[in-house]
Amino acid sequence: MDVFVDGFSWVMIVGGLCFCLIGGYGLITLKDMYARLHAASLIDTLGVGLVFVGLMMQAGFTLATAKLLLILLFIFFTSPTSTHALTRAAINGNTFPTVDDPDARAVVEATKTTVEQKS
Repeated sequence: MDVFVDGFSWVMIVGGLCFCLIGGYGLITLKDMYARLHAASLIDTLGVGLVFVGLMMQAGFTLATAKLLLILLFIFFTSPTSTHALTRAAINGNTFPTVDDPDARAVVEATKTTVEQKS
């Protein structure tokens, strides 16, 4: 049973680290602020979540597990909220994504006019 728990926890930790690396690569290479925000939210929620779950399995039922769980809950509530707040602030500051698709460009232009009408 211990071999199974250790193996599964290491799979979770390595999976979380892979998501963190992929998200970090996305932060560097993506050209748009909104796409970079998506990559950052991927790192925060999925990458860190998997690493923390793996660490909790390694720690067993101890005080360290309770602390890791509290930190994980804090991250799960604050990360999407902060990403949403940054996105809304960017839209309200008239920062819109750059798009190459004509259909998507029409949606962005309609959003721009809606935001301008609210101001």
